[in-house]
Amino acid sequence: MRSTLFALTFCALLGTLPATAADPGYRIGERLAQPKAAAAADYREITWEALVPADWDPMKAFKALDMAKLKDEDPRAMEAMERLKEAWNAAPVEPKMNGQRVRIPGFVVPLGTDLDRVKEFLLVPYFGACIHVPPPPANQMVHVFPKKPLRNDQIMGPVWVNGTLETAMSTTAFGGVGYRIKAERIEAYKEPKKP
Repeated sequence: MRSTLFALTFCALLGTLPATAADPGYRIGERLAQPKAAAAADYREITWEALVPADWDPMKAFKALDMAKLKDEDPRAMEAMERLKEAWNAAPVEPKMNGQRVRIPGFVVPLGTDLDRVKEFLLVPYFGACIHVPPPPANQMVHVFPKKPLRNDQIMGPVWVNGTLETAMSTTAFGGVGYRIKAERIEAYKEPKKP
C-alpha cells in the first residue's frame, strides 16, 4: 500500500518515536484501522489510498539513494529531505475524487483556534503527521472546514469526517494540501472490535 509507504518513509527519515503522554496510545506514523462497518447511506467510506493517483510513485526521486548510509548531518540527507518536501508538496490528487461525498477517518492538525473553537484543520492519515518534517504528501492531507466550530476536546483523538471532497491545492504552514472538505458531520473515531 502506497500510503503505508508514506508513513514508513516518514518514520525512516526521523526514526520511530514513542507515543506522548497526551495521546491515546498511538505511535508516530501509526494509521487507523479501517472498520468494516457500513458508512452512512449518503457517504462513501474511503481509505487514504483512494486519494492517490494509481500511477504516482512518491519515492521515484529517491530510488538510487541508500538512506541507510546517510547520517542526519550529511548534506546529501538534507538535500534529499528538501527534494522530498518539494515533491510531496506538489503530489498529484486523484481527479475522480472531486465532488464525491465521502467519509474518511484521520487525525486532526488544528490550523488555529478562536476562544477554544477550531474553525478549520487538516485531516491526516497517521498520528504525528505535521509535528515533524516532512509532512505527508499533499494528496494525503485534507483541509477541513467544519459546519460549526469544534471545541478543542472534540479533536483530541482521531475523527471521522463526512462531507463533499474537492480537489483544491492550497498551502498551509504545514505544507501543500491537495483536498478540502466542507464537513457536514464530524464524529469521534472508535477502534474496530477485534474478533
